[in-house]
Amino acid sequence: MDTGEDIARFNRQGYFLCRGLVDPSLCQKMEAEVRQLTETAGDGGDIGNAYVVEESALGDRALPVERLSKLFRVHREVPLFRTMAESDLLLDRVEPILGPGIDCFLSQFIFKYPGALGQPWHQDSLYFPFDRGPQVGVWIAITRAHESNGPLSVLPGSHTEPVHQVIRDKRAHANPGYFEIVDHDMQGAQMVLMAPGDVLFFHSHLMHKSTDNLSSEPRAAMVFHYASGGTRDHSVEKYGRPMSNVDWMPVRRKDSH
Repeated sequence: MDTGEDIARFNRQGYFLCRGLVDPSLCQKMEAEVRQLTETAGDGGDIGNAYVVEESALGDRALPVERLSKLFRVHREVPLFRTMAESDLLLDRVEPILGPGIDCFLSQFIFKYPGALGQPWHQDSLYFPFDRGPQVGVWIAITRAHESNGPLSVLPGSHTEPVHQVIRDKRAHANPGYFEIVDHDMQGAQMVLMAPGDVLFFHSHLMHKSTDNLSSEPRAAMVFHYASGGTRDHSVEKYGRPMSNVDWMPVRRKDSH
């Protein structure tokens, strides 16, 4: 596998897109697994290390899965997602960026049902108080992401920017963790339209956003975040406690590949 062109694109624009990298049938299995975990949690059952975040804008929906915004921390204890987090399919493309030692520290399955809000312009590094960077986000399209169901938009080249100051998202029903960059020109932004199985690899300083889902179709994605092995997490020093959605797990070491 020659990843040279992808890495050159990553260095130049902060991301690269691999079309059809993951089998769509596996995407369907991941979605079914998340639906089952969410139903189990809604019934008061044990889902291990994972936890559910609901979309407050959809609080009137009857079923827990219809209110789901994100399911966090599935990469350690859920075999299907652990296998994906550790897969050569992803790590062979992350290693040229981060080096031979790689940790997965964050996983989130994202559902954006019709009526769900998008996330404003932000950089993931804002949320990662670590001693080194970058980190790499790996965004797997589980369903189609089209113009009206809340796809990602990215600002090519913005990964070279420092982490910008932000303001809190003041919209009604906005996720409490949503902040917005308002001090940068976003001209040149590009919408990333994806089919099931397409995978976006992106730099943690890359400015990106999603829009509200104005369609009748849900948009779903599975996202893993990777860091260099040995990265120190300073969340306790910054926040007074560990981040609740983070779970550090080695996925590749030099002597294991």
